[in-house]
Amino acid sequence: MTGRIGNIILIGMITGAVLGLMGGLWLGDFMLSIKFLGTMFLNALKMVVVPLVVASIIIGVTSLGDIRKLGRTAGKTLAYYMATTGFSVLVGIILVNLIRPGDGVPPIGAEVPEFVASKGGGTIVDVIVGLVPDNIVGAAATGQILPLIVFAVLFGGVLTVIGDKGKPVIAFFEGINAAIMKIVLLIIYFAPIGILALIGGIVAENRASVDKLITALGMYSLTVIIGLLIHASITLPLILRLLGRKKPFHYFLNMGEALATAFTTASSSATLPITMECVEEKNRVDPRSASFVLPLGATINMDGTALYEAVAALFIAQIYGIDLSIGAQVIIFFTATLASVGAAAIPEAGLVMMTLVLTAVGLPLEGIGIILAIDWFLDRCRTTVNVWGDSIGAAVIGQTKEFNQ
Repeated sequence: MTGRIGNIILIGMITGAVLGLMGGLWLGDFMLSIKFLGTMFLNALKMVVVPLVVASIIIGVTSLGDIRKLGRTAGKTLAYYMATTGFSVLVGIILVNLIRPGDGVPPIGAEVPEFVASKGGGTIVDVIVGLVPDNIVGAAATGQILPLIVFAVLFGGVLTVIGDKGKPVIAFFEGINAAIMKIVLLIIYFAPIGILALIGGIVAENRASVDKLITALGMYSLTVIIGLLIHASITLPLILRLLGRKKPFHYFLNMGEALATAFTTASSSATLPITMECVEEKNRVDPRSASFVLPLGATINMDGTALYEAVAALFIAQIYGIDLSIGAQVIIFFTATLASVGAAAIPEAGLVMMTLVLTAVGLPLEGIGIILAIDWFLDRCRTTVNVWGDSIGAAVIGQTKEFNQ
């Protein structure tokens, strides 16, 4: 997807959200009659979830090479990315439980699975047992995303150590991954129409309480932004100061051009050349570290996006009046953290990841219709945090003994 086409689709999605809102208020019967288009859009997203998770995670793992030969630098880089992403998700989960932006908002009519409504998604023991399903095909058929991720990581790792026998299998999944990416792209082309129908149908069915929906959306956005600010201004600077041995404020100022580009383009990959220049030239980070850490980070590191997904999932659960158990929130934590490895290179990665997280805990995908109305802005905020985290990772890894010998 070129930048021009991406911008056109973004404008189309925003336009679709606005028209859906107005149509739901003033042309309710018409919007209800085309609601099936929104259902088809959601079904298309559900359709690609399983092959997308399996193929993208396997390719992400195998692209790192023989796991026995990754070396300390790669291991430390991956550990940094997983740790910071985990911290960001934890911040989001804590905030959304404290602020509870979805409380008091009328549900939008989707059916909630009985096991979620009655048990809140299960216990921590259920989560641990569910990591190893007795039937991986059955797990895929019932939408159990977390065990699929675990299986894909294990399968990809094994493929890297069996030599020539693994190469045809890797090539097979590369082909699947490329094909699924094209299908996702096709689905995204129809996103403006799907969003118009989704939001129009939601508003038409809940015209009497639109004010509550708008207020909740504002509180939800505020929750996400507060979480991003905490992660970007407290967690990451502390890591930079303690492990990267840099002055956070000075480092931040030198990253200004890259962060501004990230906000305007909403793309870590498109920002990568500027990120590398700011990190190497202005912040004097070892080029060897920057050249390895930053491209990898633009592909697999999504601190801001993972936080956003966790907040969105719990926000949607609150709208449906579901008090998710600790076990279900643990599933959200791990799914949002692990799925970031495979979803970062996907067009509209936040939208696709949202389907993964909601499916993992059995929440209705119809809830996506509400949050998409503001997603275009939050997408820019979370991408900026993603790039900020990448740049700090380069400084941290640059201080390891492998680069100071």
